[in-house]
Amino acid sequence: MKKTILALALASTAGVGMANAGGIAPVVVEEEVVIEDAASSSAVGIIVPLMLLLLIAAAASSSDGGAPLID
Repeated sequence: MKKTILALALASTAGVGMANAGGIAPVVVEEEVVIEDAASSSAVGIIVPLMLLLLIAAAASSSDGGAPLID
């Protein structure tokens, strides 16, 4: 019985010594990398049609239709 208790004590002491052999290691927390997409404007797809509409309106307003006005 004494040998069993002695063997158990030695095994537990050796186990604790091996578990803490280098001391307690510091916790390493790695920062999470967040990749954010560049915010795109929703007006990008409407600029070209608006410019075309303005060009057509300017051309229509500057043209006199070719017929002279009689007062």
